[in-house]
Amino acid sequence: MHDYETASVQELVRRAGEGDAKAFAVLYSRNYTEMYRFALYILGNVHDAEDAVSETVISAYEGISRLRKAESFKSWIFTILSNRCRKIIRKRGREKSAETLPKETPETTGFCAPASDFIQTYVQHQDVRDAFAELKEEERTIVAFSVFGGYSSEEIGRMLRMSAATVRSKKSRALCKMNRMLSEDVQKG
Repeated sequence: MHDYETASVQELVRRAGEGDAKAFAVLYSRNYTEMYRFALYILGNVHDAEDAVSETVISAYEGISRLRKAESFKSWIFTILSNRCRKIIRKRGREKSAETLPKETPETTGFCAPASDFIQTYVQHQDVRDAFAELKEEERTIVAFSVFGGYSSEEIGRMLRMSAATVRSKKSRALCKMNRMLSEDVQKG
């Protein structure tokens, strides 16, 4: 009997590529939380996020035998997820549904802070969610991959087919745009 829980990503991908559904299920379970969080931040809607993750899993399961590098599984499945999110966004237009995210009591302030602080702030502040929703689709994707997914500029560049420098530049502009929107809200309030 094979110990799936302690198996390496490479071993699980190999087995899943050979049709082992249990191996794929373990790969999926190791990445589900991050995938769901990413989809929720991009789409701003629980139901759309669930749909995007479900469609991604089906697509990944059907295509895992074509994955060339087992160590690329995570970026590969997130690329599929990103494309699914884009498809949902295009389908519904630029409808804003960030209000469906849970509302919590603010405990932190500030915006230009380390990524972990930004994540905490995002979850807690409706105005930050609204500013995130105002970003262009590509900007939301880059910020979500970077800040919420923890991917490097190089990894994001490979997934989105752009240079790491371009990713860094777009991320910086997007975060500054959000900062401006938040500053304007503070001045209005």
